[in-house]
Amino acid sequence: MSVRVVVVDDQALVRAGFRVLVETAPDLSVVGEAGTGVEAVELIRRERPDVVLMDIQMPELDGIEATRRVLADPDPVPVRVLMLTTFDLDRYVYAALRAGASGFLLKDTPPADLLAAIRVIAAGEALLAPSVTRRLIAEFTRRPTVHDHRALDEVTEREREVLRLVGRGLSNAEIAEHLHVSIATAKSHVSRLLMKLQARDRAQLVIAAYQSGLVG
Repeated sequence: MSVRVVVVDDQALVRAGFRVLVETAPDLSVVGEAGTGVEAVELIRRERPDVVLMDIQMPELDGIEATRRVLADPDPVPVRVLMLTTFDLDRYVYAALRAGASGFLLKDTPPADLLAAIRVIAAGEALLAPSVTRRLIAEFTRRPTVHDHRALDEVTEREREVLRLVGRGLSNAEIAEHLHVSIATAKSHVSRLLMKLQARDRAQLVIAAYQSGLVG
């Protein structure tokens, strides 16, 4: 089955370009477009796509608030949001991930990388490039945080160690090397953390690592 995509951007030409690009891939299809955050919320609730390419700066309602509204519903849409922006600013990265976005890319990302990103997001992974992780970490260290250790009640010592490494921005392969285990074992630990912490994806694990005080 193809991955169903919604494109959200306030510029019609940009939306058209993303649509053409996405539909060049046989496993991806665009099921709708929106030009404002308000339109985006309505469209996503109606179409229930797999992935949303979400612009950040838009009239009426920005992409971060639109993402927050969609994912905060009592019956949330099981959608994954990939934020796209021309601005590489710390506050956008932090706010987008806090709102529940699963990834963050600049609009000048090469076309092949964008298509790959959509597939990664649709598969349930987070697209958190090392540079983005560093900015997120820097933002956390600037902000006073009240640590909630109760979230780790069901987490084993090894899983805490893995969570600490995820919070530092390490990939599964890097975690495996650091702990001297297989990549499959590292991935298994991450999967269990996602389940135990009720995290949507790796981006939320990074946030959990900081909020629990494992990383600071």
